[in-house]
This record gives sequence, C-alpha cells and structure tokens, in this order.
Amino acid sequence: MTSHPASAPAGRMAVRAASDPSPPVPSPAATTLITGAQVWRPAYIIREDLHLAGERLTASLTEPASEVVDAGGTYAVPLMVDTIVNQLPPQHRRSYDLLPGNLATFAVVHRPVSASQVRSMLVVSPADLLGVWVSGQLEAWQGEPTRSAGEDLADPAVRSAWTGAWRDARRDLVQHLLPDGRYSETRGGRRDAYTGRYWVHGTRITYFDDSGFWAFGELVDGVLHHAGFVMVRH
Repeated sequence: MTSHPASAPAGRMAVRAASDPSPPVPSPAATTLITGAQVWRPAYIIREDLHLAGERLTASLTEPASEVVDAGGTYAVPLMVDTIVNQLPPQHRRSYDLLPGNLATFAVVHRPVSASQVRSMLVVSPADLLGVWVSGQLEAWQGEPTRSAGEDLADPAVRSAWTGAWRDARRDLVQHLLPDGRYSETRGGRRDAYTGRYWVHGTRITYFDDSGFWAFGELVDGVLHHAGFVMVRH
C-alpha cells in the first residue's frame, strides 16, 4: 500500500502538492519521493510510490527524501518508443519500465494514457502535465519548463551531438535542432510545420511545441527516435 505524504518520516523533506506551481529544485544529488500516482506497467497499472535517488529509481530511500511530491490522481508513465525497444534483446526490454535500478525517466500526467500512446507517441498538453523527470533531472513542472532552452547546448560536445538537421526519409520529415534551443520541422515539404523549444539531457530530448504540447525522443547510436519517426543526420 502506498503511504500518504503526511505519514512519511519527518526531517528535511518538503511536501509538494500536485497543485503547487513552484517546481521542486532540480539537483543531481536530490532524493525525491512521488506518492499517490498510478504507475504504468506493460500489463497493468498500480498505485505505487516512486523513489528517486540521483538519476535512478530505487526500491526505497535510506533517509528522508529532500522533496516529496503528492501526486494523487495522476499517472506516471515511462518515456519510451517502440522503434528503440523492439531493437533490444528481450532481456533488456524492461530497462524503460518504472522499476528500481532503471533510470528515473518518466512523465507524470493528470489523465490516463493508453499503452499505444506510451509506446509510440506520447504527446501531452501543458494542462495535463504535472512533471517530467529525465535521469532524475526535472525538465518540466506544471506544464512549464524548469530551465531556459539552449542552456544545455553551451557544452560543445552536447551541441555537436544534437544540433543540425535530422531526416526521416520514409515519412518525409526533416527536424532542424538549432543551437539556441529552438527547433523547426519540415513535413511534406512544408517548412516550419512544427516549431518550438527543446532540451537535452544524456540521450534524451524533450520538446515543447509552440502549438501547445510536450513530446519526447531519444538518441541511440546516432539515430534520433521520436513519436514513431526514425531520423538520421541530413
């Protein structure tokens, strides 16, 4: 049974309700307890606490969490794309699940999410989004980004790995990732079909489109996967 934040150990933790507009302070060393969410599994959904220690999920925390998020009524879903998972050996396909030992990379949303949305094209409106954690780093809170677009690209190695044009020839798409943290997509020859901001952390990319939705992708072996698109440098 999931414990309620009020019954969690006392100490330096701060309980933050899902309605609180101020985000938890991102910190690589922070420990976070997320309570009350319905956690997505491949075959079922379970109400379960999520424990974050650094960049990974753990079975429990050895000391009181520095931040407690009361996420009652929300749904925690992994950020995964079938175009990547299907390439993995069967024994590694659960590495995206919200299980102890895996990277703490997931979204917490205010509405149920179907298995097909989780696996192929998770798109979330700001009003539906409580938070996004990528390897334990908070990227969005209450539908808003927690940091300025482009600041992660100040590192030359990160900028080199991500910026430029990415193409999925099968679906006639070119995605331009600009060094200022903006992106533009050309679809079917139509320039600026989608535009917005993006953030990168490790192998993950988080998009916030100007038309009003959040979306997610991952870069693996030089191939950028996003919402069913499989893109290589153009």
